[in-house]
Amino acid sequence: MKVEFAPRNIPLERRLQTAAVLQWVFSFLCLAQCCIAVFIFLLFTRFWVVSALYAVWWAFDWDTPSQGGRRFSCVRNCTLWRYMKDYFPITLVKTVDLDPCKNYLFGFHPHGILVAGAFVNFCTEATGFSKLFPGLTPHMMMLNLWFRAPFFRDYLMSGGLIPSDKESGSYLLRKKEGGNIVIIAVGGAQEALDARPGAYTLLLKNRKGFVRLAIENGTALVPVFSFGENELFDQVENPKGSWLRWTQECLQKIMGISLPLFHARGIFQYTFGVIPYRKPIYTVVGKPLQVTKKHNPSQDEVDKLHKSYLEALCKLFEENKLKYNVPEDTHLSFI
Repeated sequence: MKVEFAPRNIPLERRLQTAAVLQWVFSFLCLAQCCIAVFIFLLFTRFWVVSALYAVWWAFDWDTPSQGGRRFSCVRNCTLWRYMKDYFPITLVKTVDLDPCKNYLFGFHPHGILVAGAFVNFCTEATGFSKLFPGLTPHMMMLNLWFRAPFFRDYLMSGGLIPSDKESGSYLLRKKEGGNIVIIAVGGAQEALDARPGAYTLLLKNRKGFVRLAIENGTALVPVFSFGENELFDQVENPKGSWLRWTQECLQKIMGISLPLFHARGIFQYTFGVIPYRKPIYTVVGKPLQVTKKHNPSQDEVDKLHKSYLEALCKLFEENKLKYNVPEDTHLSFI
């Protein structure tokens, strides 16, 4: 295999962009494990009091992630995220104005490998979320497991992340003053196993929990499609029925996280590595579907709204695909 090295005369701006993405990939893949290791290590040193005091704080602060979290504007507005946004680049596209006096539930598609578009658009201000949607506060849902990692949980909350469970979502969506947006990557970790360039298959046919959550809280559903999300990484072939796919699905059921074997480019060369390709991402926020509140909706009511949501998502995709270099004969499919 011939390695294609990066030229030496790359502008500083592009090097900073790559460094920003590198730290994000590290944070996504390794930071939680590092935080746990530091917490345990300190217990066996003269600095044990740091972990001890944090453990006490953690006990008192246990419910904060499920009660809206604790965001810090200095983290969300950090210059680091602007460099990361410019690396791809990533653009947030608004199609309609949203009422800041109401709450909304965004369905984000596709999940991709590392959910880059959702993170930059909704967990940072790099693409100008607050200017595009004034008066609204985004809360991206993430696997509950990561909120059990000391120190890492605080880092997640600083960007506006909350656990991906019904209680956390309902806490925000039932606030009468409105102004909250809960974002769910509906396909979840399982959908990441099918994320590869040119893939437009969504794990959505039987994903209806977010629809029930919207009905129970009377919250408008908003389809969001992120064009380019699946173009960032290649993935080792893992067709259904293969031993690799079987192993990945077993691990996903046991741990709640999937382990796609992805690859793209490196830091100083373009042939292999886990740094994503420089591919543009356009995250398009569609029109809200109004929902009538009902405490205990029937399965038929859930199915009806779910069908309407699929139709709205397909319409959003079809209306925008040619703008973002998707072939005209390409359509969404659901599994």
